[in-house]
Amino acid sequence: MPTDMRSLVPAETLVYLETNDLAAALQPIVDSKPFTEIAMSKPDFSALKGVQVAVAVTGFETTEIALTDEHSVGKVQPRFVAIADTHAWNFQAVGFAEQKLGSFVAEIYNSEPTLEKIDKNGGKYFIWTAADGRKAYALVIGSLIYFSNDETAIDKCLAVKNGEADSILKTGKIQPSAPDLLASGYVSTDGVAQIANIAGMKFASEIVEDPDAQSAIAAIVPQLIRGTITEVSWNATQTSDGIEDKWEVTMPSDAAGIFVETFAAQDESPIVTSQRNEFIAQLPENVVAVTHYNLKNPQLAWRSFMLTEAKNLDPISAKIFLEFSSLFFEPYGIRDPELFLSSFGDPRFASRSIVTAKLDDQSEGSVAVLATGDDQSQTKALSHDLKPPRQVVEGGENTWADDEEDLQIVFGVQITKIGQKKDLERIRGMNNGELSEIKGDLLRRVATSKAPITSAGRESSLALALVAILASEGHGDVHPVSTYLTETRFTTTGMERRTVSDFGFIGWMIAQMAQD
Repeated sequence: MPTDMRSLVPAETLVYLETNDLAAALQPIVDSKPFTEIAMSKPDFSALKGVQVAVAVTGFETTEIALTDEHSVGKVQPRFVAIADTHAWNFQAVGFAEQKLGSFVAEIYNSEPTLEKIDKNGGKYFIWTAADGRKAYALVIGSLIYFSNDETAIDKCLAVKNGEADSILKTGKIQPSAPDLLASGYVSTDGVAQIANIAGMKFASEIVEDPDAQSAIAAIVPQLIRGTITEVSWNATQTSDGIEDKWEVTMPSDAAGIFVETFAAQDESPIVTSQRNEFIAQLPENVVAVTHYNLKNPQLAWRSFMLTEAKNLDPISAKIFLEFSSLFFEPYGIRDPELFLSSFGDPRFASRSIVTAKLDDQSEGSVAVLATGDDQSQTKALSHDLKPPRQVVEGGENTWADDEEDLQIVFGVQITKIGQKKDLERIRGMNNGELSEIKGDLLRRVATSKAPITSAGRESSLALALVAILASEGHGDVHPVSTYLTETRFTTTGMERRTVSDFGFIGWMIAQMAQD
């Protein structure tokens, strides 16, 4: 009889994940083409068949790691407890904890930890201690195994088991797991708030180097996230195209109502379809990442996003946020995003598509391919560092460039291209806008998507990390490519993101263990 795993974790859980069959959740990962291309053999998950697992994140711990005498970075460690119902005899569960979890801990700690076994809380208690002092804990009671990096997290779960505290089931926030799901999850409002703080620190450290600017961004980003997102739910299913992860992001009703209107996809017509194909056909087949903004009114979408987010901030933070927003367009030589996007309102141009892409891992930035709008608006919005061509070619391509001619903006008859000169040289010229002219299945899937925002990409490190954890040996020099396709839509309750990939979110989480 399956256990309702929701009844085993505390109500104040920040992030909750569960699967009703651990073997079924892992099997699609090792069956995927990128995995089988490099793994000498597939792992045997038969021992995990029917094992139910719930993971509860009860908090986050941030520590400072010094890089130099003056600079340090923050490392965030989630405090979690994983609960497995093995549906086996107690001696089998004890053996699994000691052997399998012990091997897992040794691999994560990259050394053989010391093990202490005691009788505690009505079960068998395990404490693994690494050479650097890190600890992991496990408690086996009956067929249940509690595994954690935080002893107090196990205590909180025991309080639920003993009827001394409410479970997350009683909150009514999480629906029962459907039989066809590989796994599912939920992030509470408090969880969103804490993750927002982490995201603020990470984003600030990556986008600027100035300490004052980092402090400002680290303070603003959490306010934006908390003001826009209330809860998140997730589920994963297996499809013929790969693992599908569906994210439903709940937003305040006023924000959701605005976004569902302003982030609507543009109306389909033969001309729009042809121009969209023409934009995407400019890109090489092995593009690393590509995003298609298929918006009815890009200027309105940008404006609504900025104004809605600014309402979540205090007046000073809102002013800083609006000033910093232009940084997202700066790599494309655009000084005034509002003016630049206003050019798409010209009724003479059918398509309002914008395509951005990173051509390869060596590219310093992204290229953009978009519909040519009102040239006057677009050129007035450019950075002052960009200079017009010495001679204008009527009915042809006219290139604006900086003094080094590294960043270029090429205005064509129907297409504007933006990017580094060496990247733009790799983008193909005009074509007839036929789907068949787009090279590669991944780009064709982007072109045929009707979502307002569609992203796709490919990479090789994920497969290598998963083989390192799940398989004993790989093929060595083989570099497999895994792919993903993400569609983003807005609804009356918030945002929906659907991603189909080779390894799914489950695979991504497992890979983080190898990277850490």
